[in-house]
Amino acid sequence: MQNDEPICVATYPSEIEAETARMKLGMAGIDALIAKDDCGGMRPYLQTTTGVRLMVRTKDAETAESLLAQVNDNG
Repeated sequence: MQNDEPICVATYPSEIEAETARMKLGMAGIDALIAKDDCGGMRPYLQTTTGVRLMVRTKDAETAESLLAQVNDNG
């Protein structure tokens, strides 16, 4: 596996929560993207069923998970 392949570091019940986490990682210099299956936004209720995944490069995964854990611990 290469270091730039995307890997899921967290799953959230809504796009808003995932976007907040993505912005926090971005402030730390980690590029992240959101992956979701809600029929192109036509069925947002699917986000609660399938979840919204926060993806980062494999090489950034450990740091991202650590940062997200700190955010969760601090509320």
